Amino acid sequence: MAKDFLKGAADEYDVVVIGSGLAGMTSANILGRAGHRVLLLEQHYKLGGLATWFLRPGGHIFDVSLHGFPHGMIKSCRRYWNRDIADRIVQLKNIRFDNPQFSLTTSFNREDFTRLLTTDFGIAPDTVNEFFDTARGMNFYDDQQITTRQLFDRFFPGRDDVVRLLMEPITYANGSTLEDPAITYGIVFSNFMSKGVFIYEGGTEDLVARMKKELESNNVDIRIRCGVDKINVKDGSVNSVEVNGRTIRCRAVVSNANLKTTVLKMLGSEVLDKDYVERADAVRLNNSSTQVYMALKEGEEIDESGGDLFFTSTAKEFRTDLLLSRDITSRTFSFYYPRTRPEKKKDRYAIVSSTNANWSDWADLSDEDYEASKKDLVETTIDALEKYIPGIRNKIDRAEAATPRTFNHYTRHELGASFGTKFEGLGVSRELPQQVGGMFHAGSVGIIMSGWLGAINYGVIVSNEVDQLLVSTANAT
Repeated sequence: MAKDFLKGAADEYDVVVIGSGLAGMTSANILGRAGHRVLLLEQHYKLGGLATWFLRPGGHIFDVSLHGFPHGMIKSCRRYWNRDIADRIVQLKNIRFDNPQFSLTTSFNREDFTRLLTTDFGIAPDTVNEFFDTARGMNFYDDQQITTRQLFDRFFPGRDDVVRLLMEPITYANGSTLEDPAITYGIVFSNFMSKGVFIYEGGTEDLVARMKKELESNNVDIRIRCGVDKINVKDGSVNSVEVNGRTIRCRAVVSNANLKTTVLKMLGSEVLDKDYVERADAVRLNNSSTQVYMALKEGEEIDESGGDLFFTSTAKEFRTDLLLSRDITSRTFSFYYPRTRPEKKKDRYAIVSSTNANWSDWADLSDEDYEASKKDLVETTIDALEKYIPGIRNKIDRAEAATPRTFNHYTRHELGASFGTKFEGLGVSRELPQQVGGMFHAGSVGIIMSGWLGAINYGVIVSNEVDQLLVSTANAT
């Protein structure tokens, strides 16, 4: 008999949270802390969404998306999770770049970038300061017609090398392009420039375990392997969810699933305004990724001079299409040392290579071609790494690849999207409660709400709105 993953679950909750990405877990934690009855449903067998990890033979643990988030994570985790989690967030100070236009190392903050731009790139100090101030002053209510390319053309006309330095890490962090609205770049760039790049010391499995413990302390009912099939609406408001053959009633729903999946599949067009459905259907999904995970043999080491994050490229110029091409020219290497990923029993080293990718390049491959392409991805990635760490191939104990199909399979993100939707998705996400009472969405949308910090903060925003709704309706009755 199949295991009943909803055994013991109540028939009704104040709020059901669909999906346990960082936005979903944060919403559930805040609402549970506020005293609401919360059910957190996750279709996968572990929590975390894309903020996850996997274990392989030999004791190798790989983080899927741990490297690199802004200093603001410390404040958000301390306030909305606990100090125990926040105190484990540490700075990465050795960020490297190597491409045909420049090769450098930086601590990745405003002070050091100002030094680089003025000294190494010859940009006037006043121009650099005005650019940073302009990016820092951007907000959601600004002119959304100005593209990131136009922003760079204003301050650094004809300087593709400067654009590469300023843009490449943000593209890696949240999938933004030169054609996206400038605020989607400016807000994220300013977050990183405040104090640099940070990481959770201990790995994703440690972080998620601590988050789960905090959720349980706030009486959140957590259920894995529970994918929601339908969100039911009655008299214009959410009424219940259908999951694993059960109907569970609720007064509110927070969906941390993909925006288009939430609106067009779980809810359905019949309960939504036609214009809203059309706008939701027109929302563009962001790009996906490929990754290669490489674990070193026990006892093998790599020198930390290799950096913590290493942005490499063989392309002569910075172009979005080249970043997405199957003919890979740009790779970002994340290095995991014992100090950034301490383990109790052994000192282990691992390297993860990440590249942006198109779903269409992988979706329709035959099984045979797909496996061959994955193998080629691994081999060419190791070849690229050999340039910087000679002999690394002989030190690797295990290497494997993930593709857009991998991310789609494990997270159910449509088209394997790594960063949710393009900018227009944010407006559709925010308007959802006006379409259906008690229905909220918190996930990776609009690039601003992407990445670890964006996801957590969006979970905070939505949970406060849900709390207000639940309190007001309770008082009304």
